[in-house]
Amino acid sequence: MNMPSNALPSAALELQPTTPALESPTRPFYWSVRRELWEYRSIYVAPLAAAAVFLFGFAISMFRLPAKMRALSGLEPTRQRELIEQPYVFAALLIMGTTFVVAIFYCLDTLHGERRDRSILFWKSLPVSDLTTVLAKASIPLVILPLVTVAITLVTHWIMFLLSTMVLASSNVGVAVLWTHLSLGRMSLLLLYHLVAVHSLWYSPFYCWLLLVSAWARRMAFLWAVIPVILLNAFERVVLNTSHFAGILVRRMSGSPHGGDMSTGHMSMDVLSAVPLSEFLSAPGLWIGLFFAAIFLAGAVRLRRYREPI
Repeated sequence: MNMPSNALPSAALELQPTTPALESPTRPFYWSVRRELWEYRSIYVAPLAAAAVFLFGFAISMFRLPAKMRALSGLEPTRQRELIEQPYVFAALLIMGTTFVVAIFYCLDTLHGERRDRSILFWKSLPVSDLTTVLAKASIPLVILPLVTVAITLVTHWIMFLLSTMVLASSNVGVAVLWTHLSLGRMSLLLLYHLVAVHSLWYSPFYCWLLLVSAWARRMAFLWAVIPVILLNAFERVVLNTSHFAGILVRRMSGSPHGGDMSTGHMSMDVLSAVPLSEFLSAPGLWIGLFFAAIFLAGAVRLRRYREPI
């Protein structure tokens, strides 16, 4: 009795056309940004720590809040709003200052660090271009950190508002004044405008310059970022007896095309939008700065392409 052969079915299976599996896009830019967030946890840990420290101090100050609200009752409404918003402005400035420092040290270390620990050899073996890598790194100070700042600041403001409401409601003092003169929606819009206009666009030449230095320097990247600026300013001062370059830097660091000063005696959220949007977008300094930022980024891309590990 003959047994049926399995050769035919197996051969038929081998001859059947196979349907290729659908491959999902690799999204190299997205994963490059994710890598930066994994490697540099200070991007979100540092502002969270600053917000936690401020909230701890703010919670302690709640013991004096009812007396403070009683003292505000005799002031004019504009002054009441300024004094009520003052701790919220301090919280926003503290978190923004923290993320600004994080952005500076991140830009100085990100391209220099991968050459120092020789991890650049691994990352260059991946199918990710130098342009994608540098743009992903530039997105951290220009996009990610401002968004992190907005999110943490808004949560901090809401916690402060809820604490103030509970304390004032328990003492039956000043709740109506707080709710009348404090607009978290308006403060959020002003904060978002300031971060996009100043920390993303106006400060972009600083961040891109630091990325260029990070891609070039073999050691002491901070000194190589600062020394050329000092020498150029000194050269102009000695040769031309002028200080135009220093004035440009001061206006750029002030966050305003006209060198506005936010350190005034009356603090409110209006200090975060000292320049109207139309005036800001029409300022020549903004577009000149973006032009130099693009040049610095192009230089960082080229340096990363040909720079060897340290």
